[in-house]
Amino acid sequence: MARKQPQPDMEDAPEAAAPAAASEDTDTAVTGAEARVAELEAERDELKDRLLRALAEAENTRRRAERDRKDAETYGGTRLARDMLSVYDNLTRALAAADDKVKTEHAGLFEGIELTRRELLSAFEKHKIRETTPERGGKFDPNLHQAMFEAPVPGAAPGTIIEVMQAGFTIADRLLRPALVGVARAMPQAEAAPEADTGETVETGTGDAKA
Repeated sequence: MARKQPQPDMEDAPEAAAPAAASEDTDTAVTGAEARVAELEAERDELKDRLLRALAEAENTRRRAERDRKDAETYGGTRLARDMLSVYDNLTRALAAADDKVKTEHAGLFEGIELTRRELLSAFEKHKIRETTPERGGKFDPNLHQAMFEAPVPGAAPGTIIEVMQAGFTIADRLLRPALVGVARAMPQAEAAPEADTGETVETGTGDAKA
């Protein structure tokens, strides 16, 4: 008589598949958590970058404001100073135009003009406004001087100042007004000497003629 084969227990199959399903759920949860962490880290880095940029922009704004404040303090009177330079020029011209006789006859007047001129220069100095009048024979500086004409002058090196027409001024480290000057240029070359005659010369004899 044949033996009966044991039948598989159908109730054990779901229990065997449960660990595999749980493992898949765990892997999915871990993957989702890692993705969330990466997302949060990216968001953190972006916020950090924005914060650093905002701090840098705030620092740049502070520096610009400080620089503008200093510039306003140093150069704020530039426009007024330019207008006052004409007063200085007129006082200087008045002193230069009068000869010694007129100055002697009107000593009090010219003394007042000179004192006014000095007071004006003193006020300029308080605001870092300084005269930059060059000396004759000095080197022409295009950063401080403006050439009004050029002329050949015997004994003057080319590029040197031969006449000062108007004083120059600076305010702090900036040019307020260039000095107006005349500049020496190279002397024209002397005309070349005429070339010597290269033709042959005929010598005339002085001895007695022979028959």
